[in-house]
Amino acid sequence: MSRTAKAHWLLLLVALIWGATFVTVKDALNDISPLLFNALRMALAFLCLVAFYPRELRRIGSREWRMSWPVGVLLFLGYSFQTTGLRLTTPSKSAFITGLSVVLVPLFLFALFRRKISIWAGVGVAAAFAGLAMLALPAGRNWSDLAQVNPGDWLTLACAIAFALQIIFLGRATQAVSFKAVAILQTGIAAVLMASAVPLFERLHVLWSGRVLIALVVTAVLATAAAFAIQSWAQQFTSATNTALIFTMEPVFALLTSYLVLHERLGGRALLGCGLILGGVLLSELAPHIKQITRPT
Repeated sequence: MSRTAKAHWLLLLVALIWGATFVTVKDALNDISPLLFNALRMALAFLCLVAFYPRELRRIGSREWRMSWPVGVLLFLGYSFQTTGLRLTTPSKSAFITGLSVVLVPLFLFALFRRKISIWAGVGVAAAFAGLAMLALPAGRNWSDLAQVNPGDWLTLACAIAFALQIIFLGRATQAVSFKAVAILQTGIAAVLMASAVPLFERLHVLWSGRVLIALVVTAVLATAAAFAIQSWAQQFTSATNTALIFTMEPVFALLTSYLVLHERLGGRALLGCGLILGGVLLSELAPHIKQITRPT
């Protein structure tokens, strides 16, 4: 298996892990405030990454810091908006709206770096967005009545913007410095920012229940430390647009998890949305004549 193919499969595994954690985190937020949860999660993830790569700390220099700090700031913003929004909306909607980053990645790449994408990758993005829209927006909803939009949905939309930019800057960082250094630094920077934000932006609340402890371990070790180490390595061998397209599977996995755990019913509209997302991913990844975005040098 080539390194590119391995990167794609590992990114799909990351999407599965992230999708499966929405229900877990939503449940844990009954017993802990969102910013405190994020701070603890990211601190544990940082410690795990240092344990995974103990020699990497000695190799971190000014270049690694310069390339990694934007990634860490965007990671902080993304999770802060997502977890705070998740307290106010449903796990499925949170996952779907987060998935809108798939559309924003190529748009930001064009706006910030004037990077062109192939027509097939563009069609894949459009198909994935259409699928996400069908999954996220119930039939019969008045789309023009913005006042009725849940505040948690707006926060999650801000999360999607932050994560789209994080994908882009992570791709640039891992082309310039060690992916191990980026993985450590982004979680460390995010942990410090999250800990600083707790006393400023929320009323501290925690009950050390079993669901809080389970959620912290699962999200810190699997969904953060392992997932971001995998993502940092994998983005050396694939483009930011392909990464975003693979990550459109995250809301599909979240919907399946909600179905299995919460017994949510998958209707025909949702299934069609899943099919469009899968079609967008397959079109981008498997079409032999697709031209990838030029990677940063």
